[in-house]
Amino acid sequence: DARDQYEIRTHKRMMDIIFASIVCIFSIPIFITVSAAIKLTSRGPVFFIQERVGLSKRVFRMYKFRSMVMGAEEKQADLESCNEACGPVFKICDDPRITPVGKFLRKTSIDELPQLINVLKGDMSIVGPRPLPVRDYNGFSEDWHRRRFSVRPGITCLWQIQGRSNILFDRWMELDMEYIDRWSLWLDLKIMVKTIPIVLKGSGAV
Repeated sequence: DARDQYEIRTHKRMMDIIFASIVCIFSIPIFITVSAAIKLTSRGPVFFIQERVGLSKRVFRMYKFRSMVMGAEEKQADLESCNEACGPVFKICDDPRITPVGKFLRKTSIDELPQLINVLKGDMSIVGPRPLPVRDYNGFSEDWHRRRFSVRPGITCLWQIQGRSNILFDRWMELDMEYIDRWSLWLDLKIMVKTIPIVLKGSGAV
């Protein structure tokens, strides 16, 4: 019933806070090393901050380690004809805007670590549909796609453990709907465990 669902979601939030706090503490050396590498090899800030669409279509500022050159978003319009993804999303395997350090950060998914800050702030969860940029959200044309905004977005989900960028857009959305329909704390734990080898292999990372 509603009370049980509330308690389960409260437990999910507690799990998010505990896990994110622990990982943040143990990742301090990585944060320091990556920050230095970014500052020493390219001009611009350490973090890339972008508006994303989250729970109930609320726009929030998502953090990542900067993996592209300064002004990368302004240059995207010139690369639209090179987009290799279907649907409203934008992906290029050999994106010319990515820095040498950025290629490593993306391959290892280290660029995603600052999103733990978003988890602690309550913008995101550890597990949930990936938060999309406002540009991609504006390209949605199917109402069923928008169901993904009924839950808090996450760092990892079924999409990550089943192929990531190798999956077509509609299949990606179907996996998000499957997660929403099947959601449980046990499913979250399984996804978190399965994400580890995927990240270590760099499978589907772009």
